[in-house]
Amino acid sequence: MANPLYPHPLIAREGWPYLALAVAAALFLSFAWWPLGVLGWLVALFVLQFFRDPPRAIPDVPGAVLSPADGRIVVVGRARDPYLDRDALKISVFMNVFNVHSNRSPVDGTVVDAWYHPGLFVNAALDKASLENERNALHLRTAGGADVTCVQVAGLVARRILCYVKPGDVLTRGQRYGFIRFGSRVDVYLPLTAKPRAAVGDKVAATTTILAELA
Repeated sequence: MANPLYPHPLIAREGWPYLALAVAAALFLSFAWWPLGVLGWLVALFVLQFFRDPPRAIPDVPGAVLSPADGRIVVVGRARDPYLDRDALKISVFMNVFNVHSNRSPVDGTVVDAWYHPGLFVNAALDKASLENERNALHLRTAGGADVTCVQVAGLVARRILCYVKPGDVLTRGQRYGFIRFGSRVDVYLPLTAKPRAAVGDKVAATTTILAELA
């Protein structure tokens, strides 16, 4: 079904200043010397594609855990959830600079808690990034009582994690809640009873791809 909560245009609001600056620079360079102008417009096109933020259709599947980000699956397996101190099913999505970088809620739920941790900026494709890099985690609880941890992780190039929700806020599946600039990953920790629907190497799209199903 369509996402009725999508309040943004096709270009993420986080990118408006960067796009304006890139277009202004491209125009200036075009008047100064056209070969540099060509390079400037290529940079502007890159900025435009990076900050694209299209609306997404939400699968009408009860219990579905949706991908919170575009990218490639790099982890599916049992792991320790460091935020809720439990064994969990961990699914990680790695985003490169050509993926859409807005982050969406994987489930319908209430934000129980949130944690921000400063850290390093190692390659987000590496598993150690989950514990060493700058990150922001949300504890979501569904109406059925399932606890889901969703973690935004900065990457080698990423230098800014943006999260727009706080404890007590209610999110719906596919609702936009944050953004990470310039390459990163998102980790999702689920109850061990959840059934994975994605495998390492799969390419996924935020909101439209089902990562797992809650029991």
